[in-house]
Amino acid sequence: MSDSLADLRRSHHCNELGSEDIGATVTLMGWVLRRRDHGGVIFIDLRDRNGITQVVFNPEINPAIHEKAHRLRSEWVIGVRGVVEARPGDMANPKLATGEIEVLVDELRIFNISQTPPFPLDEETEVSDHLRLSYRYLDLRKPAMSANLLTRHQAVRAVRSFLDEHGFIEVETPMLTRSTPEGARDYLVPSRVNAGRFYALPQSPQLFKQLLMIGGVDRYYQIVKCFRDEDLRADRQPEFSQIDMELSFVDEGQIIELIEQMMQALFFKVLGREVSLPFARITYGEAMARFGTDRPDTRFGLELVDISEISGRCSFKVFRDAVDSGGTVRAINAVGCASFTRKELDDLTDFAVRLGAKGLAWVKIKDDGAWQSPIAKFFSDGEKDEIGALLAARPGDVLFFGADQAATVFRVLGELRIELARRLGLMDKDTFAFTWVTDFPLLEYDDQEKRYVALHHPFTAPHEDDLDKLAADPAAVLSRAYDLVLNGTELGGGSIRIHDSEVQGQVFAALGISAQEAEEKFGFLLRALSYGAPPHGGIAFGLDRLLMLMTGSESIRDVIAFPKTQKATCPLTDAPAAVARRQLTELHIRPDWKKEQES
Repeated sequence: MSDSLADLRRSHHCNELGSEDIGATVTLMGWVLRRRDHGGVIFIDLRDRNGITQVVFNPEINPAIHEKAHRLRSEWVIGVRGVVEARPGDMANPKLATGEIEVLVDELRIFNISQTPPFPLDEETEVSDHLRLSYRYLDLRKPAMSANLLTRHQAVRAVRSFLDEHGFIEVETPMLTRSTPEGARDYLVPSRVNAGRFYALPQSPQLFKQLLMIGGVDRYYQIVKCFRDEDLRADRQPEFSQIDMELSFVDEGQIIELIEQMMQALFFKVLGREVSLPFARITYGEAMARFGTDRPDTRFGLELVDISEISGRCSFKVFRDAVDSGGTVRAINAVGCASFTRKELDDLTDFAVRLGAKGLAWVKIKDDGAWQSPIAKFFSDGEKDEIGALLAARPGDVLFFGADQAATVFRVLGELRIELARRLGLMDKDTFAFTWVTDFPLLEYDDQEKRYVALHHPFTAPHEDDLDKLAADPAAVLSRAYDLVLNGTELGGGSIRIHDSEVQGQVFAALGISAQEAEEKFGFLLRALSYGAPPHGGIAFGLDRLLMLMTGSESIRDVIAFPKTQKATCPLTDAPAAVARRQLTELHIRPDWKKEQES
């Protein structure tokens, strides 16, 4: 039977005691992290959410309590009362916040015992994600996880404080809404009282926050759960948290300036880090040309260089054919990497092929400046000099080339750039490189659907100067969209919205959405736009991604209390799970659909 809490009241947390408390009688509560028996005297590292304190059971002080302490094991839940003493000089632990003191215990309560944990909690042992998530309540006791949750709390508090100071009000939007096209796959919820109809869980509050602007709310924000039924990876979850906001009577510059100030305040309040303003800004076109991606990591160089003009007149058929077919040839200078072995170069070639390249041409620059490469014979000395000058190549460098249609070259060299940075240790986690990417294309052509689709969403405003191109040349229309990127991860994106129903109709037409379909899917928004919609815009940030970067975590699962696996399952609760036939019937879903599918 466990002991009672009774009159025992915690006086301190386990990280609070120091030399100034010597001689005080204190009460601590927590879990047994480690137990050491040194010839009769028992030492316990007692842990709670805040830290660790060493407590000591001496048989000469209280034999009965000392005897009771012999039972203690890892993760037992206890309370102790005792006197704070200085540790002997040679026993102080400078790595521990409470390392100068220990508590000599004269009372012990055992509140609960614990089975042996399935993995150690006192060290950073490699544990599979499935096992960690199956026993997430134990994993959360680890200092790193506890610190991540505290950082999350502090970040949310800082964001709320900043937005409150800048005139925003928090408004909740519905979780059960209707499914709309032009996005990721929805999570659907069947309606019991409306047979055959479904709600959708929101991928974002996009339409509702625009309606709030039309409703005169002026400045809205929400820390909101969003849902997307898509394939997962390290920075994706089926349910995720978003810092969502919308403002009236603003342009891009005002929103960008406000967000920079918010990030500056957030990083200082939570991490104590100074963030310099303004952030770097580049256009979508420049981002693709220099980095091969619209979410560039600007902490290091290894930028792409266009050598198409030279390649179009060289004798290397692969390069020349790429240019003649309307493609491009780009190159990266991996400075000082001529020491790469042939195996390392072959591994990088395989890496490029997996991304869709037909191969990966490379050149080593020898000490005398000569090219060492299977393709060297196809270039004249003059062409080599021109390429070398464009890439600022020096002896000891390796040049990597991509030749194909632009989309393939950008994808392959963009990822190769990141892989090289990993291998060369260029991705400094202590550096926070913010970059705005602006002037995205409004639309892109989808070869599978055989139509244009919105690059962001169909409510993004086009540049006013490009309105006349919507019908004649949709691909040339630029949008008033902006993304904030940090260290190669997209933190969030936003845009100035369409506030004119006529322009919204033109964009729907360019997307192949008929007037009838627009009315069926978005009629409520179109009607609202006709009732005096103000100019407005907004932005939304992935809170989990932001915290992943702030804490230096490898995955957003490490900053979410109870995340899902990459297969969108919860090992802790075994969700998703089958439900009773009666429940399906109530929701007007045929229970035998699976058998029918299998037959």
